[in-house]
Order: sequence, then C-alpha cells, then structure tokens
Amino acid sequence: MEMNREIGGWPEGFDSFYGVLVVLLVLADKASPNHVYDGSLTMGNMMLAAHALGLGSYWINRAREEFDSAEGKAILRELGIEGEWEGIGPCIVGFIDGAEPEAKERKAGRIVWVE
Repeated sequence: MEMNREIGGWPEGFDSFYGVLVVLLVLADKASPNHVYDGSLTMGNMMLAAHALGLGSYWINRAREEFDSAEGKAILRELGIEGEWEGIGPCIVGFIDGAEPEAKERKAGRIVWVE
C-alpha cells in the first residue's frame, strides 16, 4: 500500500486504500495476448459481485507500476507467484460508509443504435 501511495505522489500518511480491510489483487499472465482485457473483466465481475452482496468496491490504480518494479516482483516471489504477471489492480471491498451513491445522469448521444 505504501508503494501505491508513493507511485501516486501522495504525501506520507495518505491512505490510497481508504482504510479498507479487504484487498483482492488481480494479476494477469503477460503470456496471454488478451491479459489486460481478461484481467479488467475479472475486476469488473468482482465489483458487480460485491454490489450484489450489498458491499462497496473500488478499483485502485497503479498495480502495473507496482508489480513491474523490482520490489513488486519480489513481493510476488515471496507469495509463491512465479512467471511474468501484469498488475491489473487491487479491488478493495467493504461496507459503504453512508448511503449508496446515486448513479450519475448518462450523457446523451453515448449510445448509438444501428439498424
């Protein structure tokens, strides 16, 4: 988490993970030509599952930079994760503090129907 804060450029003491207790890390095998798409779909599905369970979730960025670094690769080795992996993102999951945010109004002209 400290590495994420440093990459993000935030001051010491800033919590880029918002004090959450659960972090699910999505990594994708770089050998797969669609690894970023597959990892992104995994992240999206986890966030939808969290919502279905009444939980909040958030996609934290900077995982690619973290796990491309020597320190990040060492962490993966310590966890027994071998190979070439790209960090897609940590998905933080927890209870929403307050009311669930309302959906923003959709922008006009973003969906085009073709017949």
